[in-house]
Amino acid sequence: MTEQVSQRAIEDAWRNVVTTARRTAAEGLVVGTSGNVSARVGPLILVTPSAVPYDRLTAQDTTVVDIEGKRVLGDLEPTSELPLHLEIYRHTDALAVVHTHAVHATAVSTLVPELPPVHYMTAALGGPVRVAPYALYGTEALASHMLRALEGRTACLLQNHGTVAHGRSLDQAYDRTAQLEWMCRLWLTAASVPGRTPSLLSESQLAEAAERLSGYGRPR
Repeated sequence: MTEQVSQRAIEDAWRNVVTTARRTAAEGLVVGTSGNVSARVGPLILVTPSAVPYDRLTAQDTTVVDIEGKRVLGDLEPTSELPLHLEIYRHTDALAVVHTHAVHATAVSTLVPELPPVHYMTAALGGPVRVAPYALYGTEALASHMLRALEGRTACLLQNHGTVAHGRSLDQAYDRTAQLEWMCRLWLTAASVPGRTPSLLSESQLAEAAERLSGYGRPR
């Protein structure tokens, strides 16, 4: 199967996977070897391996599986959260997935079934971000819960666990991850003020923001 994808494409994708994984650690979204990152190139999925610190990953550690999870390149074990990544690639048009244990987002996942729409960037993720019910990490049950929480969304929270975001590129998936963590921190900060309740955006306000955001960055 690897013959369907050029060696250069695999090398470039792996370099981006490692760069993104290191970024999650550098910006405090993961601790140690927690979290994982993947990218799809044609029929192949490049994913961070299990229990290897990101700063030690090299080109020789390239880990590649097919859509069924069968390892087709590399000697290291893929991340234990492989089922989570595979479900996203099977059911969406995603080309990249970022999973973290970001502290504010994880805290929110223990408090509410859905992140309240405290900021208009909620619309950039498809609407209020849902919390997938808890299931043991690395299981098909967790992947199934996550997929339901992602319906119509590009990110979700995993109860007592962390975050998942996907996109058409690693940069986009990472940006959505960072935006989600920021909104969780914002809501926690506002909700912690004694005697005050954060104002929330209505569905019509979110729809208006979504329409405006759909043209963001495009030439007029």
